[in-house]
Amino acid sequence: MTKDCTKPLERTEVLELTRKSTEHAWKLIVWNDDTNTFDWVIQTLMEICGHSREQAEQCALIIHYKGSYAVMEGGHEKLYLHCAQILNRGIQATVESLAHQ
Repeated sequence: MTKDCTKPLERTEVLELTRKSTEHAWKLIVWNDDTNTFDWVIQTLMEICGHSREQAEQCALIIHYKGSYAVMEGGHEKLYLHCAQILNRGIQATVESLAHQ
C-alpha cells in the first residue's frame, strides 16, 4: 500500500497502523538452566513453538551459550500462552516487549 506522506492519515489508517505495530511487539525468551536437557528444550520448542528440529537445535545452543534467547516474536496473547506451556514443562521463559531492547 503506497501512501502520500504529505497528507495526514485518516483516523482509521492511524488505528490500523497502531494495531499492526503492536501486534508483533513482543518476544518470547527462553532462559538457560542447569536442569533441563538439550533434548527436552528442543522437543519443547518443536511442539509448542512449531520450530523445525534444526531451528530448535540452534535455539537450544544459543540459549545454552548466551544464557537466553528470544525464540519467537509476535502478539502478546499468543506468546503468553506459549510461555505458560513452556513454564509447565519446567523450562524458564518470559514474555517481554520489543520496545525494551
